[in-house]
Amino acid sequence: MPRPLRVAIVGAGPAGIYAADALLKSDVAAEPGVSIDLFERMPAPFGLIRYGVAPDHPRIKGIITALHQVLDKPQIRLFGNVDYPSDISLDDLRAFYDAVIFSTGATADRALSIPGAELDGSYGAADFVSWYDGHPDVPRTWPLTAEKVAVLGVGNVALDVARVLAKTADELLPTEIPPNVYDGLKANKALEIHVFGRRGPAQAKFSPMELRELDHSPNIEVIVDPEDIDYDAGSIETRRGNKQADMVAKTLENWAIRDVGERPHKLFLHFFESPAEILGEDGKVVGLRTERTALDGTGNVKGTGEFKDWDVTAVYRAVGYLSDKLPKLPWDIDSGTVPDEGGRVIGETGEHMQSTYVTGWIRRGPIGLIGHTKGDANETVANLLADHAQGRLQTPASPEPEAVDAFLAERSVRFTTWEGWYRLDAAEKALGEPQGRERVKIVEREGMLDASEA
Repeated sequence: MPRPLRVAIVGAGPAGIYAADALLKSDVAAEPGVSIDLFERMPAPFGLIRYGVAPDHPRIKGIITALHQVLDKPQIRLFGNVDYPSDISLDDLRAFYDAVIFSTGATADRALSIPGAELDGSYGAADFVSWYDGHPDVPRTWPLTAEKVAVLGVGNVALDVARVLAKTADELLPTEIPPNVYDGLKANKALEIHVFGRRGPAQAKFSPMELRELDHSPNIEVIVDPEDIDYDAGSIETRRGNKQADMVAKTLENWAIRDVGERPHKLFLHFFESPAEILGEDGKVVGLRTERTALDGTGNVKGTGEFKDWDVTAVYRAVGYLSDKLPKLPWDIDSGTVPDEGGRVIGETGEHMQSTYVTGWIRRGPIGLIGHTKGDANETVANLLADHAQGRLQTPASPEPEAVDAFLAERSVRFTTWEGWYRLDAAEKALGEPQGRERVKIVEREGMLDASEA
């Protein structure tokens, strides 16, 4: 009798779980069946939904409900707290599975090549997000001593960072933030947040809803300079062809023409200001220098040679995420992705690496919303199944599921399971209950492991 198709997925965030879902919905799942193991380096699943989405965005965290339904399926097992490649290597995976899909996402900050980026007080947005989302592998404290802060970038991560800096700790208390984050935000001195984009309102990458949410806080006064509302032919074309860009531009226009109110924390959205240098004294940030830009007719901008210094003592660089290089896989250093063709990994000599696939941000870079990952997963899985149908997958030496458990036990890897996630989930909800909160996140890796175990 033919055995089920055995697939390992490295990374249990949305990309990996969508790939598992696509496998479960395939014809192969009916006969001879699929058997899927998800490996995740964190003790808990869900990737950037748990550690990349701002705590005051429970709507996005609602996606976890749909992902839950996939992981509840009996054909799927979760191995949390298992790191690739230190706990399990590509050669190890090939011994147990017909195919391996990598969906490891992106957690590091993309470099910003301007003078002063290395100064004390210049921070990567990804590091700050990891701190306020209670990631176990980052420090428990964050320096929030600056009264005036710059955020570089006009995407949703920049908005998240600016919003968390501008809100009060008590506004964020009803969310799942852990006690160390609440205490850190309670000491936050920021009164002015300046968000900078080098292009215009029509080119901003904000989601309309995320942008409008900025104005919902009773403590945040959002301010847009009317001089920053400018469009050229390329910008008008963008607005005509992109409903979201048009909605963002309209919101910014409305804010530019209203009177400035009395809310205590001021959040300025600046356009046509290209960061040129982070200014320092004695190794610390003391300001930001920007160059004024102007539209060139196509929606792009050019420098005007006119510079301005801004009085800020902290700078957050929200210019994009970067994936970590995966050992044993080819790597495109410029895009920070694994080279692929339809999700099939392409080796150094241009051939497809047998039985090896990628999906999500490790495949196409950290762009798009969480839902965009689904189409990516479907394509990768369709090509994996085509390779399976044509006999192009390798044959593992030990395809039986228990061989993986034995391997991890032999290596003394302390791993968590899907049942363990239910226990961790219950423990976090129990921590929140006395305060009337849905949950309080457990931060320490050891604490997560303890809560996950029976």
